[in-house]
Amino acid sequence: MNLVTMNRIIAGICLLMLTAATAKAQQPTGRNVSTYHANDTSKITDIREKLVQLALQNPKFEVADRNVNVANYQLRKAKGGWLGALSATGNLNELSLKQNSGSTGGVNQATLFPRYNFSLNLPLDYFTSRANEVKIARENLYIANAQKNDQYRDIRKAVLAQYEDYLMHKEKLELVTRMAQSGYTEYKLTEKDFSDGAATPEEVKKSENAYYELQMRKVEMQRNFNISKLELEQMIGVSIDDVLGKK
Repeated sequence: MNLVTMNRIIAGICLLMLTAATAKAQQPTGRNVSTYHANDTSKITDIREKLVQLALQNPKFEVADRNVNVANYQLRKAKGGWLGALSATGNLNELSLKQNSGSTGGVNQATLFPRYNFSLNLPLDYFTSRANEVKIARENLYIANAQKNDQYRDIRKAVLAQYEDYLMHKEKLELVTRMAQSGYTEYKLTEKDFSDGAATPEEVKKSENAYYELQMRKVEMQRNFNISKLELEQMIGVSIDDVLGKK
């Protein structure tokens, strides 16, 4: 066994040890649950439900919630609308005041106007109009609730889909990072082989280009991961690192 072969074997062993150490260091922790690694489905469910609850604080869902309140108030108003048919008036004069005090000055009380008058005005379509207004208000309440439920489903789907994208880009970034580290080691080994006369300039250039290609992919994956993280945090309104308990 010549010196070049021995150096190659030693360098290869170092490469395997470096790759194994890197892989171990980059494995997701138990607190940062990933669809692609985790076996504890209860933790996955808890995180997803927490993300959904945070996303429901979105102003769009608040509008849907308040529309339900408005529809409730309108229904109550429609149910109490029959009171509008009642009217009350009052007459107050010197004689009525004396009547209250027990002294009328000899005036016949029968000639006095009533101090209080009540009246009831009922249009011919009053009862049907009242019934229809209550029905319309109740239907508007049903519509508001349906819109709120639809908004809830849209938000839930959007935030869970975005979380899956976040996990995917995170996983791809970790994989390409390992590949880039391995590519760098291989590139350095090829350079050493060239200095020892065991590799051609073309092989060095090929190894170098492969390493740079991996680096460009890593930059792209880092960008995609950052964007997916920002979009998820926009939906939930807080840092995803805080939700996952990362330090």
